[in-house]
Amino acid sequence: MEMTLYSSSSFSLPSAPSNPSLSLFTSSFRFSSFKTSPFSKCRIRASLAVEQQTQQNKTALIRIGTRGSPLALAQAHETRDKLMASHTELAEEGAIQIVIIKTTGDKILSQPLADIGGKGLFTKEIDEALINGDIDIAVHSMKDVPTYLPEETILPCNLPREDVRDAFISLSAASLADLPAGSVIGTASLRRKSQILHRYPSLTVQDNFRGNVQTRLRKLSEGVVKATLLALAGLKRLNMTENVTSTLSIDDMLPAVAQGAIGIACRSNDDKMAEYLASLNHEETRLAISCERAFLTTLDGSCRTPIAGYASRDKDGNCLFRGLVASPDGTRVLETSRIGSYTYEDMMKIGKDAGEELLSRAGPGFFNS
Repeated sequence: MEMTLYSSSSFSLPSAPSNPSLSLFTSSFRFSSFKTSPFSKCRIRASLAVEQQTQQNKTALIRIGTRGSPLALAQAHETRDKLMASHTELAEEGAIQIVIIKTTGDKILSQPLADIGGKGLFTKEIDEALINGDIDIAVHSMKDVPTYLPEETILPCNLPREDVRDAFISLSAASLADLPAGSVIGTASLRRKSQILHRYPSLTVQDNFRGNVQTRLRKLSEGVVKATLLALAGLKRLNMTENVTSTLSIDDMLPAVAQGAIGIACRSNDDKMAEYLASLNHEETRLAISCERAFLTTLDGSCRTPIAGYASRDKDGNCLFRGLVASPDGTRVLETSRIGSYTYEDMMKIGKDAGEELLSRAGPGFFNS
């Protein structure tokens, strides 16, 4: 398992190094921008060695496990900052460390996610590190988390949800509707592909348009595709919304289950971590995600299945749920909606009931078309 370790310094962390060996980066490395005499450099190196040894000897109170993409690191930093703001003992230098773990989904970039198969492509190795005690909590994008959780783990915390909508990004068109027939759109999501083709069958979708946000934007600028869709939540967390051409409404593009939500897991027998996470949990988000995941569980959704679902609180305080399943080619799209009280029991029932309805309407062979 490849892991990289960072301390909880307030500086901006670099991207994951290519060297798979365990590394510790602290704010002390910023001295390189200053001009110093040879004697001063020796003193700095000595001071650095002492500080680094002190950091390594100090046992972190919390080790946060995460993927190494810029977005995953932004989510880990958000979690770290909230923990430091809520608990004084965690605000001390070295109290929180960020451990980068490379997942199967990060290693295999040449194939569409649907072709790789299996669940937990972006979570399995992180979950293993959690169970083995290599990390104390795991920060996930909730839409990557399988509907089941590994034994010995719980996911008691969702941070406040970001904007769930998808962003349209193009250098030549203002919207999907403005793209000429035959234009190629890049996406790794079957959910997006099926909804695009359902509304705009004259467009072409390249469904192995993978990589982190920066990689996809580079491919777009190089003309590999005419447009792409990205989660607006990720662009906001990366402070990259200046790249957005337009934002798709929920009516035009129903989001993925749990899109825009961050989930934090810990070991089921770790009461201290569960207590820390309870202080960060945003209950309205947790209930919405529970409803959507009940819908997904009923449909037994995977990366091979175009499924969308979104639960929100309406103006009257009730839960409004909308769900969708589609054939991969977009020729058939089935939708449903439910309204009920914004409580855990009712919302779980809403999600399950909506899933059962669409499963019945879809019939056998629907997802093979």
